[in-house]
Amino acid sequence: MAEIARLNGHREWIDLDFVERERTPESAMALGIQTHVAGLSLSNTVELLDCLGVQRSRKAIHDWVQKADLQPESGKSPKQIALDETVIRINDQQFWLYAAADPETNELLHVRLFATTTTALTEMFLRELRQKHDVESSIFLVDGAQHLQTALSRAGLQFQMCRHGNRNAVERIFRELKRRTSSFSNCFSHVEPETAENWLRTFARWHNAPN
Repeated sequence: MAEIARLNGHREWIDLDFVERERTPESAMALGIQTHVAGLSLSNTVELLDCLGVQRSRKAIHDWVQKADLQPESGKSPKQIALDETVIRINDQQFWLYAAADPETNELLHVRLFATTTTALTEMFLRELRQKHDVESSIFLVDGAQHLQTALSRAGLQFQMCRHGNRNAVERIFRELKRRTSSFSNCFSHVEPETAENWLRTFARWHNAPN
């Protein structure tokens, strides 16, 4: 599995500033976060750490991911941005994952989870994206979704309707996300939407990390 092959990569992207009087070595915590986000279930991550002499619970590893509060780095200036949304389920309820990706680097720029999809929420997503990155000269690649086009027009941002080509960057990332989580059943059952969104941002940071 390609994701697991990345476990030998760098872990500098994992910021452990949240740690306070944590009895687990930081190297083991970083490995636990990386391993779980990269592809192992919480149970299998527990087993891996146990083999290294670190005995922690599934809840402890889950809490590490949440407390680290990781997300994609800011300050990018992409030439193009693939913008799209996909439906996911949390506790048998439907939510929409918004994502913006740079097709040149395949990096996720911003992700958000909403209970519905509207022009107003798309505008909120774009405002947050603007706060994080320089997108004023970027060309947004979108499909035929009218609310995406309307929100971009209202924001004064350039866009092109594109069903293939570079816009497929975000589609590939969506497929990777869904494959990683087996339709999210092993991460997003019995959790709050905020918890799921935090995990998604951590995934985005891992996805962007060098290896």
